[in-house]
Amino acid sequence: MQFLIVIVVVAAFLAFEQIKKQKMKKKYDDNVIEINPSEKKKINLKFNTKIIWGIVIVAIVVFALSSSFYTVDQTEFAVLTTFGKPSSDIVGSGLKFKLPYPIQKVYKLSKETFSLTLGYQERGEQIQANEAEAKMITGDENIILADLEVQWKIVDPIAFLYNTSDPKTILHNATSSSLRSVIGSATVDDALTDGRTKIINDIRENLIELTNHYDLGISIINVNLQDVDLPTSEVDAAFKSVTDAREERITKINEANKYRNEKINQVQGEQSAILSKAEGEKISKIEKAKGDVAQFNAIYSEYKNNPSTTRHRLIIEALELAFRDARVIIVDDSGNTVKYLPVDELIKKGGN
Repeated sequence: MQFLIVIVVVAAFLAFEQIKKQKMKKKYDDNVIEINPSEKKKINLKFNTKIIWGIVIVAIVVFALSSSFYTVDQTEFAVLTTFGKPSSDIVGSGLKFKLPYPIQKVYKLSKETFSLTLGYQERGEQIQANEAEAKMITGDENIILADLEVQWKIVDPIAFLYNTSDPKTILHNATSSSLRSVIGSATVDDALTDGRTKIINDIRENLIELTNHYDLGISIINVNLQDVDLPTSEVDAAFKSVTDAREERITKINEANKYRNEKINQVQGEQSAILSKAEGEKISKIEKAKGDVAQFNAIYSEYKNNPSTTRHRLIIEALELAFRDARVIIVDDSGNTVKYLPVDELIKKGGN
């Protein structure tokens, strides 16, 4: 459009210069020779009309060419309309051609994620509170101040442009309605303490349902309940003390559960070790018993073959086992001790 304005200004300037030259020429001709004034005026007017029409045609051609080419960035949606009717296909990124305005027109929308705030406004680095939006009543009839941020993006540019007259205002009203509806069903205790997660989820579900109902062509990315405060500082301080106490209680409970789990794991480990040891001893005893049974069965089979010999052998083995550390003393028939060389003691001591 700026280029077209420059062309029109240049064309007007050239036309003005041409008319000025013709007036100077007329003045010169009047001083040299007398010509029929009416005929000369007719000739000049015809000549000026041709120039003006030429300039107009050039301007129209330039405008048509400048409005026929456009570019679409990768971060943009582009919707092409023909006599106001949008095309069903979204224009891709790159250099594109269309029929000149007003036959076809292009509407571009950003693909970025937008942020909608309720209860406050961000003006550069400053935050301006809007108490009228933030003030609302809870289900237990307490007044609170709640700030909400909604992140959203356009997913259907045709629906965003043509389904509603002002989709941003509708989104703002739907957000306010969802927030007040959920807060109005919750208690002030839930809004200020550990019920915030459920409140945020309920707001998101309600807002998504409303945007789908109105077919705004947008998608809700995230909902964040920024600050929830009470209108008076004294009550706010009391609720914050309650919140701190509850958080401390939760911390203590978590620490106790951690200690309990550590002790349970320790006892379970010791239990596993004791059971493993007992299982090993059980297997050892069973194997030993099996060996004793096999030995007894072998002895019993030999005993059945030759009972007397086996009996004497068992007696001797039993005596050897019983008197293994006993000292041997030999006596005669009169009861006197017989002196002898203690070979067995010498052998034990390593003697020859």
